[in-house]
Amino acid sequence: MSDKTSDSSLHQTTEEGVGTQFSKQDIEIISRKNVFDGFFKMEEYQFKHRLFEGGWSKVVKREIFERGHAVAVLPYDLKRAEFVLIEQIRIGALPTRDNPWLIEIIAGMIEPNESAEDVCIREAKEESGVDLTHLSKALSYLSSPGGTSERLHIYMAQVDSSTAAGVHGLEYESEDIKVHRVPEQLALDWVESGVIDNAAAIIAIQWFMINKQKLLAEWRKADDKQ
Repeated sequence: MSDKTSDSSLHQTTEEGVGTQFSKQDIEIISRKNVFDGFFKMEEYQFKHRLFEGGWSKVVKREIFERGHAVAVLPYDLKRAEFVLIEQIRIGALPTRDNPWLIEIIAGMIEPNESAEDVCIREAKEESGVDLTHLSKALSYLSSPGGTSERLHIYMAQVDSSTAAGVHGLEYESEDIKVHRVPEQLALDWVESGVIDNAAAIIAIQWFMINKQKLLAEWRKADDKQ
């Protein structure tokens, strides 16, 4: 099977002339097959690609972890200047961390026929028992494109943090999730000290701090229109 695709929107040159000379049309998919189908899926790709110095590569074989795409949302209480964060066990952290219970932001997988915004609202209720308002898209990023196709969409939202308490999660998914109300500065301190060391939480909190004034102004403007 040969599959050459193109996307001219990617075929651009930055001011420095770095990094964007290729697009999807510069990849030839030789084959793609499923090699594992369990809780997650694994696909084997064989492909060739154009080289920076000209010509084509040899056939490259890579196994790609297919888990779908996800959203993550950082709820913020404007009145109390605190975030709602969650804590749960992550077995993948065990090899490199003394404590595999991680402080995270609310997140979940996008199911078929479900919008990213709907996932934010659903997961916030399931994982922390809170209701969100003023959902705002921050950014999206590829989680680890050397090994997975997953793209994660990061959102900000307002919340009444006084409603955040207790332990939540879906029993049939073996979730055991503790909710935390975390002052804004403490969350930033946790990022800087490494207490928070997972990508989605770090990216979301840093994005919030960089864009805080603009974001809060947009939220207040939306309130004024109501």
